[in-house]
Amino acid sequence: MKIINLIKIAYRSMSKNKLRSFLTMLGIIIGVASVIAMLAIGEGSKRNIQSSVASLGINTIMIMPGAITSGGVRLQAGTSNSLKIEDVDAIQTRCDLVQYVSPVVNKGVQVVAGNQNWSTAVYGVNLDYFDIRDMKVSVGEKFTEIDERTAAKVCVIGYTVDSNLFGGGVNPVGMTIRINSIPMRVIGMYDRKGQNAFGMDQDDGIIAPFSTVQKRMMSNNNLNSIYVSSKSDLVMNDAVDEISKLMRQRHKLAPSDDDDFTVRTQQDLANIFGAVSKIMTILLASIASISLIVGGIGIMNIMLVSVTERTREIGIRMAIGAKSRDVLIQFMIESIFISFIGGFIGILLGIGVSIIVSKFGGWPVTVTPTSIVIAFSFSAIIGIFFGWYPARKAANLNPIDALRYE
Repeated sequence: MKIINLIKIAYRSMSKNKLRSFLTMLGIIIGVASVIAMLAIGEGSKRNIQSSVASLGINTIMIMPGAITSGGVRLQAGTSNSLKIEDVDAIQTRCDLVQYVSPVVNKGVQVVAGNQNWSTAVYGVNLDYFDIRDMKVSVGEKFTEIDERTAAKVCVIGYTVDSNLFGGGVNPVGMTIRINSIPMRVIGMYDRKGQNAFGMDQDDGIIAPFSTVQKRMMSNNNLNSIYVSSKSDLVMNDAVDEISKLMRQRHKLAPSDDDDFTVRTQQDLANIFGAVSKIMTILLASIASISLIVGGIGIMNIMLVSVTERTREIGIRMAIGAKSRDVLIQFMIESIFISFIGGFIGILLGIGVSIIVSKFGGWPVTVTPTSIVIAFSFSAIIGIFFGWYPARKAANLNPIDALRYE
């Protein structure tokens, strides 16, 4: 029997039982849609993390204080006071693979402008910080080296600070704000950067000369961190090794001593958050795939019922010359039809759900061709796998017994 005729027979059989065929497809539809939606959420989260990590700057390396031990208990990273301004100078002059380096001190502050106030953080940095973080000043200008040397009371603010103090519609350049009662003149506003990989608003901050913050607002000479930019992404790992060796030498650490500092790169953060995102995506997709398996079981059940209902029909076809192989192919085609059509509808539904989640849920989603291929291929495999047994059962029927079946 020609394959075209088998396809026509399978189509007619499905058309006679439209509702049953649709209900059989439903498990495949829901499964494919769920897999696509889950993969879209996972891919969207991954790309959002990559974008957030990229917002940290260009070839950025972050050096943070290590952990201290108190009462035999080792506290979290950042609790020691191991970073000094002399470390910054040493990195700048002795690390050949480093292009920019900036000390960073930060402090939570209350800012007042007129009758408005806002709680934010002030960051004391040098000019290299703007290059390291790839920060552009969209309004006004950056502070200068003279401002740094003289500890000038000037600052550059973020969009969130501007909108809360001045309403966002007023040019803040030239305005005076009070940071913990210290008057500071706003000389610029940097471009919006959005949230970072940790969910922090990067536009909610004030950037001022390092010397200004260190001398006028801090009670000690310790650094919160050191930001470094390597000369290229190709030498970033080598730059990390170079910095680590220099820091261990400067801090007089023995070979058996642990580092009293922590070095992290953009790639480290991307790998950490990417691994978490990947695990969550796999978990969600695995849960969604259960729907596909349930749909496959539904296909097998319905096909078994169909074989029982059409036993006499199968006997007649075999009696007039149809071979077991023809019957096997016929029922396999019906099973594959159900899974393919269900898969196609599921793809459309999955894309629609992803769009709805993005629009109304505010979640980042990205539907990729890979996720569509994976979901559709899985549905096809399910259809073939669970359709094989009923088709084989139909093909193995004895023609004489089938003709006697009522």
